[in-house]
Amino acid sequence: MGGAKKIENAIFLVLLLAAGALLTGCGGASDVSAEEGKYLVLGDIGWEEGAAVSNLTKLLLEEELEYDGVSLRPMDVRLLFEGVASGELNAFQDVWLPNHQRYLGTNKVELLNDWYEGETSFGVAVPSYVQATSFENLNESGVEEILGIAPGAEIMPKLREEVIPAYGLDQELVELSTNEMLAEVEKRYEEGEKFAFIGWSPHWMNHRYDFRYLADPLDAQGQLNDPARLTTVVNQDLQEDDPVAYAFLNEVRLNEAQLNELEDEIERAEDPEAGVTSWLEDNREAVEPWLEAARDAEAVEETTGNEP
Repeated sequence: MGGAKKIENAIFLVLLLAAGALLTGCGGASDVSAEEGKYLVLGDIGWEEGAAVSNLTKLLLEEELEYDGVSLRPMDVRLLFEGVASGELNAFQDVWLPNHQRYLGTNKVELLNDWYEGETSFGVAVPSYVQATSFENLNESGVEEILGIAPGAEIMPKLREEVIPAYGLDQELVELSTNEMLAEVEKRYEEGEKFAFIGWSPHWMNHRYDFRYLADPLDAQGQLNDPARLTTVVNQDLQEDDPVAYAFLNEVRLNEAQLNELEDEIERAEDPEAGVTSWLEDNREAVEPWLEAARDAEAVEETTGNEP
């Protein structure tokens, strides 16, 4: 009987602890759901221009518009659009069109105004001291290598299978990671070496180095020669749920020089907040219209909220 009583007490204790844990868990969930404040979650694909504009958005919303928190959530490109559609993300600011067009058709999201006012570029480039202006005269320039990026990038098979054969290029196409390529560009540029590399704009490389993109008169790069639009997608309920963030995101505008400089400041500082803060010292006038649009939306929201 004594043993049975001990077992009974042990079972009772286990059940009591389980019940306590359940109640604690419910209390925690309730606390989270009842959390008050202004929060925003932005998708992040990891590209420099997206990181730059998202970190700029984060700092301005938190420091100027009193948001309690703006978080950047890294995801694969497909999941970013799905996340915005489902509401897991409020917005994603690094949409390239027509490159990302296929993701828009399957997800219920709202496309905002284009925030990038420059013209994108993507192709093979050479330092300004290299005597080549086109793929047609690259063989006579003394360039022996084209520094490439990851083999999964769309431009790599395009160069290997179409551009190099079309122009009969003698250069070796070197596969590197993006960071490895950028490190090689800096090293070779400082040493005055003759080389070619894959460049694109917007990117801080355009602010830091003096180079030119090679002309492609045969259009061997195809659609990669065409400029793209950079814009933002938001959850379809964002305008109703958070009109302040919606108005801000819809008003964001950056030209090529501003964005390249912003990326360069972040890269040099090796810290997004420090880079954004430094950039804002000389570019405050660029962001004032965004803040004004957000404050106007906030005033309307407060007025509407105070109506009986």
